[in-house]
Formats: sequence, C-alpha cells, structure tokens
Amino acid sequence: MHPDVLQAQQQFHVRQQIRMIVNQYEVHAVAPDGSEGGLLAFARQKRLAFKEQVTIYTDDSQQQPLLGFKARQRLDLGATYDVTDHTGNPIGLFRKDFAQSLLRSTWHVEQDGLPQVTGQERSLPVALLRRFFDALSWLPYHFDFVADGQPAFSVVKKWGLRDRYVVQIQHPRIDRRLVIAMAVALDALQSR
Repeated sequence: MHPDVLQAQQQFHVRQQIRMIVNQYEVHAVAPDGSEGGLLAFARQKRLAFKEQVTIYTDDSQQQPLLGFKARQRLDLGATYDVTDHTGNPIGLFRKDFAQSLLRSTWHVEQDGLPQVTGQERSLPVALLRRFFDALSWLPYHFDFVADGQPAFSVVKKWGLRDRYVVQIQHPRIDRRLVIAMAVALDALQSR
C-alpha cells in the first residue's frame, strides 16, 4: 500500500483472530457503508514472549513488512516500545504509564514534530470493574488519545466473542503506522 493512501485513512477496523499459540491481527480500511474494507495490515504476536516484538505486514502473506514495535527491556511494567518502519527507521514510540494505569490504563505516544499524545481508558467505572472483578474482565474498553487537549485518535472495543476495535483518527499529522501499532498493542499488551 502506498504510504499516502494509508496516511489518508481516518478510520480503520482491527480484528483479532483466535489462534492456538499466537495472537493474529487484521487491520482493515472502512468501506463507504461503514463495513470492513480492504486489508491494510496483518500481524502475528507470539504469546508469553519475554521481550515483546511484533512485526506488522502489508498483508497475510507476510512477505512485505510495514512496521514493527519492540520492547526496550524485558518484563518492564512501564515498558517503552519503539515503533519502526519496514527498514528499521524510527516512526515513534509508545509506553505504558504504570502509576496511572493502576486505576485506569494510560499510554503515552510520541512522534517527532508532534506534542505527546496521551491515551486513557474512557470509563473509570469500567476500568475499576475490569481490575477488581475477574469475571468482568470481558467488558469492552475504549481509549481516547489526546494531544494538547485536542482529540488525536480513539480506539473503541466492540462487543463480541472475538476482539474487534474501531479506530477513529482526528489528528491529520499523526503517522497511521504509529496508530496501528498502538491499536494492536492495546489488545496484545493490555492485560499484562
């Protein structure tokens, strides 16, 4: 996919496929009627890795990398993840804010030339229920990411048997590859 086409996307869907030993993700464009459109990206993440590293490809053939993210350290509660393009050049980073995440999960996203973007679970009551009642950990959670008090993007988890998200992007300059990495990470890393 041409980078300009990806950067023009204002919304996309992320869907997790259920697999035995990996988390598999598909990122789709949104068709004019609001349904899933063409495949934008594809990823597989090994479960229970000590040092997270995910490569996201342009399609499910896994021949052409689009981007990747990798933890800087092993088993760090407030880990920082570097996001790179297909050649290894930096796009940005994201990191979990461990202290704020004790009550409501909070992430920080950084891209050169833009103010820091902070994302937090939208609902404190849902965040608390998910933390203190294991039987309710299935409740959908939504994240709103803001930069300088202005919306940057949101990730909304949909009800269903498998994890599905709608990502809405408001900030025109944020790199869509960084948004894709963060959206996949919210599912892959959120429960850690």
